[in-house]
Amino acid sequence: MTGAADVPDAAAGGSPGPATGSVPPRRRPADLPVDGSGFLAVDSGGSGLRVVVGTVKHGALAQRESREPVRTGARGIDPVHLMAQLVPMVRALTAQTGVARLRTAVVGAAGLSTLGEALRAELPGALEREFGVGQVALVADAVTAYAGALGTAPGAVVAAGTGLIAIGTDLTRWRRADGWGHLLGDCGSGAWIGRAGLEAALRAHDGRPGGSAGLLARAEELFGAMPALPGLLYPRPDRPAVLASFVPQVAACAPDDPVAADILRAAARHMAESAAAVCPAGGTPDVALTGGLFKIGAPLLEPLEEELARRLPHARRVPSAGDPLHGSVRIATDLATGVLTLPSDRAMLYVVTGTSD
Repeated sequence: MTGAADVPDAAAGGSPGPATGSVPPRRRPADLPVDGSGFLAVDSGGSGLRVVVGTVKHGALAQRESREPVRTGARGIDPVHLMAQLVPMVRALTAQTGVARLRTAVVGAAGLSTLGEALRAELPGALEREFGVGQVALVADAVTAYAGALGTAPGAVVAAGTGLIAIGTDLTRWRRADGWGHLLGDCGSGAWIGRAGLEAALRAHDGRPGGSAGLLARAEELFGAMPALPGLLYPRPDRPAVLASFVPQVAACAPDDPVAADILRAAARHMAESAAAVCPAGGTPDVALTGGLFKIGAPLLEPLEEELARRLPHARRVPSAGDPLHGSVRIATDLATGVLTLPSDRAMLYVVTGTSD
């Protein structure tokens, strides 16, 4: 559920795309017993929390959202803060739907692979105590993005919003590329494109080669005088989102500005490199794109399709079927019915079975 206000999130967070949007809430079916077992699906990321309650038979029944991101501290993602938000939302959803027993929960969380130790240690027990959940899957938002986009087919997914990560699997193990944050990576992401666009604006301001007068004018409209830009940007805790807010300006300049067009072509090249690094080498794997960054359209998608065709000639480009919340729902229903085939991995997809199951 990643992304900035001007670079809408996808379908992780982890929430990036061709087929985005929320899981539609539905009225409680008349034949749903009030004591029927059900599932909980969660998408937790930088934009907040999205929560669905449903049943295997009827699918997603109702959804709630919070705009407050789960806190991250010295212990990583804070399970206490996550539960403080989840409990009232889930209580309201179970009352609304009549699903009185939640047997399965899937929590997709941004940062799980590197910041998830406290969640892995404490969240399954907390969900069991609070809701009687018998089995819990803690899932990296890249994996829920993958499941939302491709389901259980082998292939690769590029998830791009403010940040960027590529993830792939041959259904025996996961491979990931990039997703290292705006200081060390996320090459081709919204933050990366925005930073490159602002650098071109500053080059034009200074009179250095590689500058763009068009990007300079748009940067001054958005941020004011360029000498003040570092003071506006560097102290911000949401620097990646601020950088990504300049992406629409780069895209708008690209048709008539070779500097802006080159930035998007370079972003496309980085994305395709990451996709190629994780895509299975054999067979005909599927490749999908998910994330709000792709909503900028042709200036990015056209060079990206060319790069993907050149680097992955054996792969099949397919549209994304859904977003990370859809992926959490998909994993929850597969886990509840015992047909989950996505690879288990402590950092990426970690399943815990409790005493209530």
